[in-house]
Amino acid sequence: MLARVTIPLAAANFMNQAARTVMAIVGPVLAIELGLSASELGMLAAFLFAAYAAAQLPLGVALDAFGPRRVQAALMTLAALGFAVFAFSPDFTGLALGRVMIGIGISAGLMAVIKAHSEWFEVNRRAHLTGIAMAIGSLGSALTTTPVQALLPALGWRGVFAVLGAMTFAVAVWIFFAVPDKPRAPGPARTLMGDIAVSGRILASRNFWRYGPAMGTLSMFNFAYLGLWAGPWLRDVAGMDGPARAGVLFLYTLAMVAGSMITGSASSRASIAGLPPFIVPVVCLGAMVVLQIGMMLQPSHAAVVIVLWGAAAVFGAAGPVAYVAMGQLFPPEQTGRVSTAVNMLSLGGAFLVQAAIGWILDLWPRTAGGGWDPAGYSWALGLTAAMQAVAAVVLATAPKQAR
Repeated sequence: MLARVTIPLAAANFMNQAARTVMAIVGPVLAIELGLSASELGMLAAFLFAAYAAAQLPLGVALDAFGPRRVQAALMTLAALGFAVFAFSPDFTGLALGRVMIGIGISAGLMAVIKAHSEWFEVNRRAHLTGIAMAIGSLGSALTTTPVQALLPALGWRGVFAVLGAMTFAVAVWIFFAVPDKPRAPGPARTLMGDIAVSGRILASRNFWRYGPAMGTLSMFNFAYLGLWAGPWLRDVAGMDGPARAGVLFLYTLAMVAGSMITGSASSRASIAGLPPFIVPVVCLGAMVVLQIGMMLQPSHAAVVIVLWGAAAVFGAAGPVAYVAMGQLFPPEQTGRVSTAVNMLSLGGAFLVQAAIGWILDLWPRTAGGGWDPAGYSWALGLTAAMQAVAAVVLATAPKQAR
């Protein structure tokens, strides 16, 4: 089932990651070509996360009601259209529309994997297999670093988005014909209103609001920075040119591949050993806080920069582990809705953080080279570090019954 379930759906997550991270390379080019401010660039990138987050609750209902094959194939087709709209739009409004379409289209990237794994694999294997799928997905981020930087002179940013659209449509076709549907268990017929009612009960759950926001912050850093601001940070703080920035971001994505495998395996081993499901997220959040403090010191030595961003990628890749841990607090048939609800919080937070970073950077004058003041980046990192520190405390002090 790995080849029929995990691999095709991981390919969709590959395109999901590529869509989220391509702006880190293309963004600085767009900002100069279109004369965008930091807040405008941040908003353009964040439109994807806003649409992504808004789609999560209906997505959870759809995944549980119709299964990952049909839902993911349809959404990948929409994402392909969004890439095309972005590639051929003449103005900011069209670009924003394209980002919204892409955001909705990639909204099931990880959630479809988690749902399919809950249907086809036993509990103790799910986190490990999800880590494998995330590792494959993280290669999509690698695609949008050095390869995109190399293709930009020949294709331009519009050509890059057109190629991504064609690849996304090919993945949609693959999923539709390759992924099996899980036969429905005998019992009362499901209804749309019944599924919506269950979603309401999840959102009203004390456990969801006690731990969901804290879990959601684990992916927030990677969403906000690898999705846009890592590239400008490397330019304005570390003083790196385009190829050097692309190289660091490429290493960042490879570290995310390793981090997905490591944290997924660690979570499965912790589950087998009877340890609390939150232990891996807590450790990773604590590490992320320390690493962001290091970045706030504005290092410029290449080796230090690579270590800090590489380690952040490893620990920040534990987001899917958090979703799996949250799913264990609810019945298995609600996995799709629980995961998407947590993802909604994570993506909503990423939208706000990505936009807030732009607002913070605009508090300082632009530099002579057209970049932003390093002090602004340090204040922005302080914001995300504080949020993740609070999240770590919340999870570390979880009541025993929730653990």
